[in-house]
Formats: sequence, C-alpha cells, structure tokens
Amino acid sequence: MKITLLGAGAADGWPNPFCHCDSCEDARRRGEHRGQTAALVDDAILLDLGADVMGSAVRHGVSLSAVRHVLVTHAHSDHLAPAALLYRSWIPGSRGLEIIGPANVIEACRPWVGPDDPVRFRTVEAGEALSLGGYEVRVLPARHRVFRPGDAVLYDVTGPDGRRLLWATDTGAWPQSWFSAVADAAYDAVFLEETFGDRGDLSDGHLGLAGFEEMVAAMRRAGAIVGRTEVIAVHLGHHNPPIARLRQRLAQFGARPGRDGEIIEAGRSPARRVFVTGGARSGKSRHAEEMLAGNAEVVYVAAGGPRHGDPDWEVRVAEHTRRRPASWTTVEDTDVAAVLRTASRPVLVDCLGTWLAARIDHHGAWETGDLDAVRADVADLLDAWRTCDVPVVAVSNEVGSGIVPDTASGRLFRDELGRLNAQIAALSDEVVLMVAGRPMTIG
Repeated sequence: MKITLLGAGAADGWPNPFCHCDSCEDARRRGEHRGQTAALVDDAILLDLGADVMGSAVRHGVSLSAVRHVLVTHAHSDHLAPAALLYRSWIPGSRGLEIIGPANVIEACRPWVGPDDPVRFRTVEAGEALSLGGYEVRVLPARHRVFRPGDAVLYDVTGPDGRRLLWATDTGAWPQSWFSAVADAAYDAVFLEETFGDRGDLSDGHLGLAGFEEMVAAMRRAGAIVGRTEVIAVHLGHHNPPIARLRQRLAQFGARPGRDGEIIEAGRSPARRVFVTGGARSGKSRHAEEMLAGNAEVVYVAAGGPRHGDPDWEVRVAEHTRRRPASWTTVEDTDVAAVLRTASRPVLVDCLGTWLAARIDHHGAWETGDLDAVRADVADLLDAWRTCDVPVVAVSNEVGSGIVPDTASGRLFRDELGRLNAQIAALSDEVVLMVAGRPMTIG
C-alpha cells in the first residue's frame, strides 16, 4: 500500500500566511510549507478533499485521474471543497467516482455534480464497514464535529495487500470505550492529527501534543499501534513549536511529523535514506543533525577519519560536537560501509567529500590518477547505503558549481565527487539541497 501525503497541515496551513510567530517564521526560513491535510492511497482512494488537494497534486506531480473513491471525514472546508467535482467533470471520459462521508458531506457535494456525471454518493456513520474494489474500510468515530456529534468520522483502510492504515484527522482524545474498535488492529501506518502543540486548551475537538501522546499510548495498549507501526503526525498548525523541536517532541512518542509530498510504503521498514548536499557553509550539517534530532542515540560518522595537527579542522570538529546531543556516539572512520552494515541505531555520515578525499589519499590516486580502487570503495559504500536497515542521513558538498579547478587533482576530485553524489542521490528516499541556509527538497 502506497500512501502519498498530499498535505500535512492544519486548516490554515503551516506557516499561516498572515502570521509572524516564531514557528511560522522558522517554517518560512526553512521552506517547509504544509498545506491542508489529505492523502492518496494507491492512486485509487483519496482521503479528504480540501481546497488544497488539487494544487498539491499538481505541485507534487501526482495525478488524481485514477481515483475511484473519495473518503471524506467531515464537511469543514479544509477537508471538503466540493467545487473540485465540477472541475473534474470538465475532463472528457472521466470514469465513475464514489463520494463517501457523513450526511452533511453528501449534502454539500450534490449541487456540484451534473445529472450525467458518473458520480455516486454513499452516506456513512461510525460503525459501518464497506468493501471498495479490493479495499476494506471501517468507519470509526471522531471526537470532532461540524454542527452536531457524529457528523465527523475517521477511516480504517485495509488494502488488497493486507496492509492497514488509520486516517485519524480530525479528532480530540477518544473516551476509553472507543478503543475497542481498534483493538489488535496492528496498523502499518497511523496518520494522527496534532494541531495545537502545547495549546491543547484551544479545542477539545483537536489534539495538541498532550492529547496526541495520550492517544498514541492508548492505541499501543489496545494493540492498534505496535512495533512496526509508522506513526505520522498530520494536521499540523503553527501553535506547534518550530519543526526541529517538534521532531524531538514527537520522537518521544515514537512518532514523526508528516511532510507534504512524501510517500509512505505501508508495511515497509520506516528506515529512510536521506542525502543532504549543498555549498560551503550552506547549513548542510546543521540540517542533517536536525533531521535526526528526535533520536536519543545516533552514530555520527566523521567520514574523513581523524586529522591530527590541523587547528582549523579541530575548531570545526569542536563546533559540531557542541551542537550534538551528548548521547550521540562519534566514530572517526573512513570505512563507512562497515558502519552502515552493522548499525543498529540511526547513522549520520558527515561528509562524503572528506570520505572521498581520504579514500583517494589512501590509494595514492592523486599522483597516479588510477581510480579503480577508489571506485571499488565507492561501489561498496553504495551497496551498504542501499541495504542499510536503519535511518541514515549523509552529507556531501557541491563542488562543481563554481570555477573549474586549476589543478589536475582539483578537477579529479570535482568529477569523482559529482559522480558519487549523483549515485547516492539515485539510491536515496529524499534528496535535500541546501541553499543559503534553506533546505530545498529536490527528490
């Protein structure tokens, strides 16, 4: 089951375009923009149909043409923008579509569908079960409402491959009696709203961090969240702390924030390979550290190995060490492949440029130009990167964007690092380019 997260933000998005709070300014500075929460399952089922859905699909290169069922949680405008049905009707040959949701959702949609449109409606309430072309759907209650109790629901979806997800936006904390509906569900992925950060007092129909922790803990006790479950916080708003701190807070509950455009393969290991590259002093290392900041134990690999007698290098190492949690382990080792193959904790490799230089040194290739042994090391590293089963982030440099080096060794290094970067990027789940301190996700 493939889930494309089209949006992970609250109704007003994050950052809120009218707001200058620290959280919104941090999101703008990072270029991390989250639109209204929605998701696409295997191209066939759309979870919520808010106003941002069409624009998000276009931005992330996603087609909605194969969608056959739309599961709408409730009729608030960030979850239901029925004009999209009109725009869909303008496309000749559109196949049948089923809109599923509480009664007020169906009422809102009917005026936007023409008499000859192949669109049908199904009204549901909590407690119902549906079969949708190979998908089994259970309708669950939400502690949220538009006008009256029961006019908002959540969805439990099992795919043809047996993988199972919980779409739990929007809801406040459940009463204990409701958890029997998810007992022993052992979800592969749980998408749970976390709207208000430490301002959980703003609404009992939404979760803040305290309510999120309470819900996750109760679902663990019920067997709904198990060891393999990927727990992703969605419907994120600017009352949350800045994203680096939010990652740390959520990690304490075994969760992480969702990101617009990301693809989750339900049932697969949540291990991810992230490649961060950019120019000198562009913020690469700091961003990579923040990506793993929620993990108490990380192996930090100083991939160039130790450098003795280089005062400038020692100052940089000390600066990096001060930024990292004391619980992280630092390893100065150029055998990065061995570290990746034996790792049982998340790994941060910093950086591939110094690693490559060290391997060229080791094989004496600066003088000879014979790169066979260096490229064998690169192949070994790529194999370890591809098969690593813990989260891993690698940092590298972009050295080919400036002037042509005036030495043969400089040109050799530029070309080999460019090749290495391209190969690592091709094997990564996410590629981030740092430009002037701002991350840009490019793959």
